[in-house]
This record gives sequence, structure tokens and C-alpha cells, in this order.
Amino acid sequence: MALTVGVIGPEDLVHKVVAVGGASGAERLVPLAYRHEDETLGMVARAQAEADALLFTGVVPHTLAAAAGLLDRPAMYVPYNGATLLRALVELLRLGHDVSRISIDTLRRSEVMETLTEAKLPTEHVHVLPYRPGLTSQDLADFHLNARDKKQARVAITCLGSAFHLLEHEMHAVRLAPSRHSIRSTLQALVLATAGAHSGDAQIALGIIDLPADDRELAADLRVLGGSLAGLPDGARLVVTTRGVLEEVSEEFTRLPFLADLAARHGTAHVGFGLGRTAAEAESLARRAVNRARSVGAVAGVVSMTDDVDIVIDAERTPPVSPATGPESTATLARRVGLNPRTLDRLRELAAEEEEDGITAHRVAEHLSVQQRTARRILKRLERAGVAVPTGSRQLGQTGRPPIVYRVRL
Repeated sequence: MALTVGVIGPEDLVHKVVAVGGASGAERLVPLAYRHEDETLGMVARAQAEADALLFTGVVPHTLAAAAGLLDRPAMYVPYNGATLLRALVELLRLGHDVSRISIDTLRRSEVMETLTEAKLPTEHVHVLPYRPGLTSQDLADFHLNARDKKQARVAITCLGSAFHLLEHEMHAVRLAPSRHSIRSTLQALVLATAGAHSGDAQIALGIIDLPADDRELAADLRVLGGSLAGLPDGARLVVTTRGVLEEVSEEFTRLPFLADLAARHGTAHVGFGLGRTAAEAESLARRAVNRARSVGAVAGVVSMTDDVDIVIDAERTPPVSPATGPESTATLARRVGLNPRTLDRLRELAAEEEEDGITAHRVAEHLSVQQRTARRILKRLERAGVAVPTGSRQLGQTGRPPIVYRVRL
């Protein structure tokens, strides 16, 4: 089945991306064009019902959607690179413009300087404003006009359509557009990432349920997993499902809704799930998980993955650490939460930096270089461990669902 990719950006660039990308593969590209980048979040909301992935025509709309916490599926943006800039400079030279005195926005300064140096063009009168979250089209226009008035810049090169419209009657302005190569390579990478995410959701998940006695209600309890239940020679029960279903039911591996009921009926209950690429691998991981659950306590669930990660899930939410007892050691908390100690140390650094404002899944994803889905899962684990508390949401001056802010104490 072909993937559906929503293409978000200004109308002319969306049509270019759809034309270039649609000719190179079987993916279904859905154009979602806006008149101004302020409409980005509305376009993302439209795409959620029909798109498997999102392709943004530039970094600005992608950053706006990420900051609002709306990227709940694979998403990438088409980069504006040195080759794109070089093509614009060649055209300016052909038209007789002085390219030694220019101002450029959005691109990284190092990339601009490297491109100009390789082309043997002077750089001492080139002014660059790299993109950062929060910059508006007016900010970019003011940067270029200031470069013209105070630094004698002759040409403004911008990556933002709305900034171009503010500048085109004030000075000579050029609007960069992504190259065909950038469009094709980014779309190919996005399709591969989306296919990988889908195959991950379809991973086999085998669960071993270890109870001290038979349980006639077990099948009904496990119906939420939508899988099959069978007996093992040692008396334990085996449940077969997929990673996607288990992840949804367990709220991203933070709780097992049936574990407390099993504990109430039997006093002890141990559940272990293994996520593997094959049935044999999943079963091996499930046995590791249930053995780990037995070592945790009378009632526990564990999810084991192929990268040696064991996520421990208690029957009840663990209470917060009392200030009187002092904070847990990194190793102890890491075992309780199911995170690598190094990851916990990096989260501690982030929490210290953002102590006053709190942290969001977007900041965690950015700091740890992980997907937002993974970041939300990490924050959920910290919340259930009692060291992260949601304190509300942060409105970033845009429409759409605002991200949840957590106060984290590690």
C-alpha cells in the first residue's frame, strides 16, 4: 500500500515539490498550501486524518509545527543548501549584480561562507542571519533592510516567501527555492523513515503471563491486546500481539491496564513482553522480561527490547520521592524508570537549564536527538515515577494544540 505524504508550504513551492516528487515514486503526495506561514498549524491539522508522513517545503513551517508539538508522525523539511545558494549567485552574476555585498537569511553562516569560498567569491561584506525559532518574516525583512542601509548590501537573498514580499519593492531581493535533487532525496529519506516506523509498529510482541493459579478471566482481561492466548508447558500463558497495539494499550509502555486486576485476584502477578523482529527473538526477550519482573517484586510488568532496554512497569504508580529521604541515585532511578543512566544524566542537565520554565516533549526530543514520540514516552515514564509533574500547557502564540509543560525534579 502506497504511503500518503502531506506536502506543507507556500503554494508555489508545494506545487514544485508535488510535481518533482510525484514523478519519482508511488507515494501519494497531498498538497497542503498556505498563503502565509502563520497557517502552518492549520495545514498540519488537516493532514492528520489522511497523511502517513509530512514533508515541509522549508525549515520555517517545520519548526513551527515541531514547537507546537504537532509532529506525531514522521516529518522532514526540504533543506536549502549551498548548491541552491550557488545557483542563485550564478544567476545574479549573469544579470550583472554585485554578489560581494549581499545579505542572506535562514542558511547557516558556515554553509554560506564555505559556498562562497569554494566559488572564489569575497565574503567580507556578506551578512548572514541563520534561522532560529521565533524569527518572523518582518524580522528577516528588517535584517536585510538594515544590511542595505548600514552595511551597503546590494542584494537580499531570502528563503521565506513572506519576507520576499516585504522586500521586493524596497531593494533587489531573490527568493531561494529548494533544488529538485533536495526534494527527491528528502522525500526518499522520509519514505524510508515512515516505512521503518510502520514496520516497527508491526513488530511481533509476545507476552508471558506468570500467575500462581488458573484464571478464567484472563482471556477477557487481555482482549484489549487484540491477540491470541495460549498455554505454555510450564503453566504460564503466552499472548501474541504487535508492538503497535501494545504501545497504544500501555500508553507508550508506562502502564499495563490489566496488571492491577491480576494482582488483586492472585496476590502475585508477573508479566513480561518481548519485542522482536522474529517470533523466536520476541519469545526470548519475553522470557527475559518475565524473569526480570519476578526479580522486581510480587507484582510487576517488564517490556524487553532488542537494544537491551528493559522497561519496568509497576502495578500502581510509584509515589514521588520524599524530600526528607533525599533524591535517588542515578543508577537506582534509571532502573526504576527503565532508562539508560546516561540518558537520565542528560535529562538532569536539561531540567536544570529549564528549571523556571519547565520542559516539553519538543525540548526533550531536541536535547536527546530523538523523535517526539520517544520524548513523550520518556516524560510519561518520569511522570509515573513521580519525578515529573505536568504543570499545564504553553501557548506559543499560535493556534493548535499547545505542548504540555512538565516540572522535572531529578
